Amino acid sequence: MSTSRTTLWARGLVVAGLVGATALVGPAANASSETPAPTPTTGDYVETTPPPTIDLTVLQPVCDGDVPYLVYDVDVTGTPNETVTITWLNPSGENVVQAGLPLSGRVLWPGATVNAAGEPTGWPGWVFEDGEWVEGGSFGWVRPTVDVLFQVNPETTVSVAYPPSSPNCNTNPPGKTTPPPGTTVDGKVTTVANVSDSQGGLAETGATVGKFVGIGAALLLVGGGLVLVARRGRKGNA
Repeated sequence: MSTSRTTLWARGLVVAGLVGATALVGPAANASSETPAPTPTTGDYVETTPPPTIDLTVLQPVCDGDVPYLVYDVDVTGTPNETVTITWLNPSGENVVQAGLPLSGRVLWPGATVNAAGEPTGWPGWVFEDGEWVEGGSFGWVRPTVDVLFQVNPETTVSVAYPPSSPNCNTNPPGKTTPPPGTTVDGKVTTVANVSDSQGGLAETGATVGKFVGIGAALLLVGGGLVLVARRGRKGNA
């Protein structure tokens, strides 16, 4: 009888061991059989945004009604900004800033002034003293050339020349046909004549033509007189 009990006890131990082993191994097996969640990936392709660009499609100094202007047109990409800031760069003093401007238009040249009707009342590099225009003022640095910064985000800097005068438009005070002598730009003294040599050449050519026309007319008169004398002489001999 003791042998039967021993056998039963041994079988109970075996069963208990199997149950315990199954309980321990089961969760591990289930865990190892689970598929891991996929990790999101973008692959090798990375989307990039091109940098903003700026281009000055129009940049023209002009004279309109004896007033100097700068006409401009800014073309930008990659930016939502719709205004431009124009900064005239003074090499030795305070800059002139014109902010919040449209991307195209025209601006007064620094130092130039107009009245309510748009008529000129002042020019850069000149001051009105004792009844006449003389060299002076605080804007001599904007001529004959000046660097101008255009900022939209991005930005660009260009050099522009003061607009020259013409027979129909003078960018200087009345009676003044050249910019102030000794205008200083970047430490260099430069004098620029706004009246081209071609105009003087044309005037001189016109005077020369008039002279030859007068000589030709005189020769025709002399020739006509000689013909008349010859004809009278022939009649008298007849």
